[in-house]
Amino acid sequence: MMRWWKVVGLAGLAGVAATGAVVARAERKRRAYTPDEVRSRLHQRVAEAAAPAAPSDDISVAE
Repeated sequence: MMRWWKVVGLAGLAGVAATGAVVARAERKRRAYTPDEVRSRLHQRVAEAAAPAAPSDDISVAE
């Protein structure tokens, strides 16, 4: 009969292995970009983030 601590240990080991597989896949995906692709994506994200921050001309100042 398996003891409970063995089951917990095996579940922990499976969790560590699954996490490692997810991290490895993300790393491969990240490294698949060329430097030009990374640069263009960063420029796109900066442009998207800056767009809503532009002040509008219809703001009236209360005096």
